[in-house]
Amino acid sequence: MLHGVLVFIAGWVILALARNSWPLMASALSGFVLVAPILATGLYELSRRREQGRQPRLADAVRAWQRGTRPLVALGLLLFAAATAWVVASTLLLGPLARGTLTQPLDFLRYAVDGQGWLLFSLWLLAGGLGAALVFAATAVSAPLLLDRAVDLRTAVLTSVRAVGDNPLPMALWAAVIMLATLASLATALAGFVLTVPVIGHATWHAYRDLVDAKALPTRVD
Repeated sequence: MLHGVLVFIAGWVILALARNSWPLMASALSGFVLVAPILATGLYELSRRREQGRQPRLADAVRAWQRGTRPLVALGLLLFAAATAWVVASTLLLGPLARGTLTQPLDFLRYAVDGQGWLLFSLWLLAGGLGAALVFAATAVSAPLLLDRAVDLRTAVLTSVRAVGDNPLPMALWAAVIMLATLASLATALAGFVLTVPVIGHATWHAYRDLVDAKALPTRVD
């Protein structure tokens, strides 16, 4: 649960930094969610050790971060770049709506519902949905695969995309579950992340094990 606590704290740091600009706050929080697959690296390691019959410890999760392989680090950098690009694009889209009396999220919602800002808001939702779908396809199983096997980043990403493409309905349902869990966590002032982060992290490991036959891939040496 420490992983969830750290996400909770990081989320409130973002809220504190962006408290004077809610468009920046919305884009920063949504961008932060994009890097979630790499934030759960320690959870994948704990699940891996349990599967092997070994007793997982917090130190194992810490070591998983310390020994991060180059492909895993590269995946993290790519997700960070994607999150940064989304923050910039999102701020540009929502910026024109944050004028006058639109100083709070509820003010904007009233503005959009009245039909005056619906176009930009719709574009923001469309861009966010498309970006989230692409990130989900590329990371659904790639992070735990990189932790478990000695493969390069390209192989891991293509394996993840193939797993999603071969199982569209179950993976769409899984993406919906993640989205609902994220919304529920946001609705509880981020406190829900304390529970949802470890559950989703461990479930992602089991999704990888169920979807990918990694027997032919080289085993990573601890």
